[in-house]
Amino acid sequence: MRAPRLRKSQSVTSQAAELAMAVPQVVVHRMTRLAMAGPNVSARDRKEFQLMVEEKQAAFTEAWQAMATQSLHAQGQLAASFMQSLWTPASPHSATSLATQMHDATMGVLGKGIAPMHRKAVANAKRLARTRLR
Repeated sequence: MRAPRLRKSQSVTSQAAELAMAVPQVVVHRMTRLAMAGPNVSARDRKEFQLMVEEKQAAFTEAWQAMATQSLHAQGQLAASFMQSLWTPASPHSATSLATQMHDATMGVLGKGIAPMHRKAVANAKRLARTRLR
C-alpha cells in the first residue's frame, strides 16, 4: 500500500514542478507578443490571445469538475470507513489508517485538479517554444 500512495504524491509533486516551469515560459512569450503587437494586433496575435482566454476557461472548468467529482468519491469512501469503524473494534492502526485515507483523498483531489492545467500549460510551452514572435 505504501508504494502507490508514494507514487501519487510524487506524481502530483512532479506535475506541480513542471507546471511551475511551463507557466512562466508561456506568460513571457504571450506578454512579449502582446507588447510587440501594440495597438495594431494582427490576426495571428488576435487568434493566440483568444485561444489563451478559451484555454484558461476550459482548463479551470475541467479542473473544478474533476476535483468536485473526486471529492464526492473520497467523501463516500471516508463515510464508509467511518461506518465500518463503528462495527469493528478499535485497533492501534485506526488513526494511521484514517490519516492514510485522508492523505490519499487529498492527493487524489489535488491530482485531479492539477492535471488539466498541467496538460495545457506544458503543451502551450512546447508549442510556443517552436513559434517565432515575429
